[in-house]
Amino acid sequence: MINIKLPDGKAIEAESGATIYEIVEKIGAGLAKAAVAAEVNGEKRDLSSKINEDAELKVITGRDEEGLEIMRHSCAHVMAEAILSLWPEAKLVYGPVVKDGFYYDIDLDKPISTEDFEAIESKMAEIVKADKPFKRIEMTREEGLREVSGDRYKTDNISRADGDVISFYYQGEGFRDLCRGPHVPSTSKIGAFKIMSVAGAYYRGDASEKMLQRVYGTCWRDKKELKKYLHRIEEAKKRDHRVLGKQLDLFSFHEEGPGFAFLHPKGMRIWNSIVSFWREVHDKYGYEEIKTPIMLNEQLWHRSGHWDNYQENMYFTSVEETNYAIKPMNCPGGCLVYNSAKHSYREFPLRYAELGLVHRYEPSGSLHGLVRVRQFTQDDAHIYCTPEQIQSEVVGVINLVFEMYSTFGFSDFHIELSTKPEKHIGSDEIWEKATNALRGALESKDIDFVVNEGDGAFYGPKIDFHVEDAIGRSWQLGTIQLDFSMPERFNLVYTAPDNTEKPPVMLHRAVLGSFERFMGILIEHYAGSMPLWLAPEQVRVLPISEKTNDYAQSVVHKLKEAGLRADIDLSDDKIGAKIAKAHADKLPYMMIAGPKEQEQNAVNLRTRSVKETLEADCDKVIAEIAKKAGSREAELEISL
Repeated sequence: MINIKLPDGKAIEAESGATIYEIVEKIGAGLAKAAVAAEVNGEKRDLSSKINEDAELKVITGRDEEGLEIMRHSCAHVMAEAILSLWPEAKLVYGPVVKDGFYYDIDLDKPISTEDFEAIESKMAEIVKADKPFKRIEMTREEGLREVSGDRYKTDNISRADGDVISFYYQGEGFRDLCRGPHVPSTSKIGAFKIMSVAGAYYRGDASEKMLQRVYGTCWRDKKELKKYLHRIEEAKKRDHRVLGKQLDLFSFHEEGPGFAFLHPKGMRIWNSIVSFWREVHDKYGYEEIKTPIMLNEQLWHRSGHWDNYQENMYFTSVEETNYAIKPMNCPGGCLVYNSAKHSYREFPLRYAELGLVHRYEPSGSLHGLVRVRQFTQDDAHIYCTPEQIQSEVVGVINLVFEMYSTFGFSDFHIELSTKPEKHIGSDEIWEKATNALRGALESKDIDFVVNEGDGAFYGPKIDFHVEDAIGRSWQLGTIQLDFSMPERFNLVYTAPDNTEKPPVMLHRAVLGSFERFMGILIEHYAGSMPLWLAPEQVRVLPISEKTNDYAQSVVHKLKEAGLRADIDLSDDKIGAKIAKAHADKLPYMMIAGPKEQEQNAVNLRTRSVKETLEADCDKVIAEIAKKAGSREAELEISL
């Protein structure tokens, strides 16, 4: 008999050589029915695999994220079998899981088109209905190579695989594929799926290789989840910031600078509103703003470690026979600012913030509007403090982060604490102290968080902030990172109470991350209908005819005097067309000015997403709008 320890600390006995499924059945029939795989001593395995000695067992069900990932992996195999049944001449390359789904690279001369998706899905449905068992067969490397002899892709995959044991998975009797696994017990355990798209992809990303066809699919636990996901995809298309950016004249991209955003006047109004708020909050939390050069001597980047570890992502130039690098990060420049004077513990904490322009090389295929660019402004800050101040400083950053996110309209956060990785610098004692400080800060705020064991940076533990947008997508924005490396590399010191020199604790911190990316996220979050305080044009005055143009101009003048961003539509269009255009431009407010309004010094106010109009005194309406804009209220509706 063997002892199987469960996650709750309990243990059960089982026959040596029993399958995981048989052991799970002893725990409970319901759990056995829900199970798709398991972890044995931390290793994911199929339910059909056997356990021969004492072990720790964690059952994975379809409701677990790991279970969904395994389900998607199995669905990729089902799609591969379906494609082979339709086009027997196709050669399979590999099919990994990706966010929200999977893909499979296929070598097939006949182009797969969207018209083929229905046939592929139909074949997949047949395979799922047939309830074919997934069966793992293990071989030596030599046996595996003989098994795939003549298939260059699978031969190459085996040659790149780690270890001496090669595994194949069979679906029923006919189809088999090279794979590490694990998989669900049988094809009927796969939930609801859909083929999403097809694209070209070079083998292993090598442009000298043949172009393959990459077929993407998605898989969810049931039809309800799939429907919800497809709805989210449709919503995302409507909210695409690249489309809205062009439609609303916010920004553009040009061949002369791929990956470099050109912000238009309206885009700059949003940008400047974000910057103004950012500065206001940072002033409130005791930060001093600095500015460091975008181009610095090569030696600095050797010293910081970027030359050895980040060179492929950097841009370089030479001036007077001296090599320079355009900064990909702000930290080294911040260290030079710190070292420009001597420091005492009495000055701490020092909080230096910077809106630093950085450049990073991104492959052209990965560029994506404002969300993935080669030049961006990072809202960096570096906090220098004593070890005793870490927790209170982290709490301060958390408070700042929450204040900014909630003002921008993000209320759902997901927070992760990443701990010491296998490769790291600094003593275990320092790591434990730093990690406990981060953990203590989160716990003192009574914040729910997930621990990512071993996922910290090599130079220190970190906290990452994820926000959920209006359609449920998660975006990683802020981060707090403890750094034991940079102070050492730059010989940063301060005079301690005992009059000795000690290295300060260095906290890296960003709230919005990249301003460009954050602006793209905001546009998609609000579908272009920006809140009043961020809207590039807050009010547009619409004169009914030329006779009221002068009155309308006077209203615009009053709006601007009140600090509002306002404009006027002096076109020859009829008032209905002017209103339609203002709606298309997603304006918070429209003020209609006709003879009646002119006579009464009034306006007819239209508010975005509100059917009713408000006829009211012009000065009172302007005062109320200015008040809302100044307080950054989310609610637009006005009652006087």
